[in-house]
Amino acid sequence: MVTIMPEFTSPFDIHLTVENTDSSAVDLLAEATGLSKQHIKQVMQKGAVWLEEKKTGKPRRLRRASKTPAVGDELHLYYDSRVLESIPAPPQLIADQGEYSIWYKPYGLFSQGSKWGDHCTIQRWVEQNLTPQRPAFVVHRLDRAATGLIIIAHQKHMASKLAKLFAQREMEKHYQVIVHGQFPESTWPKKMDTDIDGRSARSYASLLEYNEEKNYSLLEVRIDTGRKHQIRKHLLSIGFPVVGDRLYAGEGQQEEGEENLQLTASSLTFVCPVTQQEKHFKLPEVLALKLCL
Repeated sequence: MVTIMPEFTSPFDIHLTVENTDSSAVDLLAEATGLSKQHIKQVMQKGAVWLEEKKTGKPRRLRRASKTPAVGDELHLYYDSRVLESIPAPPQLIADQGEYSIWYKPYGLFSQGSKWGDHCTIQRWVEQNLTPQRPAFVVHRLDRAATGLIIIAHQKHMASKLAKLFAQREMEKHYQVIVHGQFPESTWPKKMDTDIDGRSARSYASLLEYNEEKNYSLLEVRIDTGRKHQIRKHLLSIGFPVVGDRLYAGEGQQEEGEENLQLTASSLTFVCPVTQQEKHFKLPEVLALKLCL
């Protein structure tokens, strides 16, 4: 049985229950949508086609064009031309440690994909471009609008070990942030501990530099917890919205021409699960935030 949305306009999704084994997944989807087989293959590579096998009941991305699904399996296509036509900026490799690697994630690149695709994610980019080629597993996330250092594991057990460091707060994370206003100078970092979404959260901010002409402050921020949008929410709560923050900053704070969120993950320090030695990774100066935007 084929279920198609009433109007075949993007975005749309279709769901097929396989009734025979005479056709490949590409053939079935091309017939159901009217899209060319070549286009279906491209959509598959971008992660928008899912196979839900009857024997497992668990959906997974389907990329192999020659795959012939079994009777009772279900094919799912999530088609959004806007997503599929997006061309992400490539990340930059900072350090390859074999079982994991450190990358600079640029603005606009996602940490993980959605049902609509995954070609605009750092995970997929690394899988396709890192040499030698290895699997890629996301250990932690950065918002799409944020930039900076992110760890990618290349084995499941390593992903678990690194994720445990985050969960046990044994991963020291520092960020550079540009905010509106003149942040006060202080011998000790400013502590921010307002709960976020009902959960405890702690951040510490220090002034690095102030630009009087723009009335911008460049801060170094350290976080002990990793709540969603923690830094943006904490700084806003004390009257210093992040420059380029369209989600939380008030309309009057944003200037014409501002595009990118001025928040970057600048350093990571932790004990390597492989060598048991302390590792410190710092964002190269050329990628660090500057007050002269």
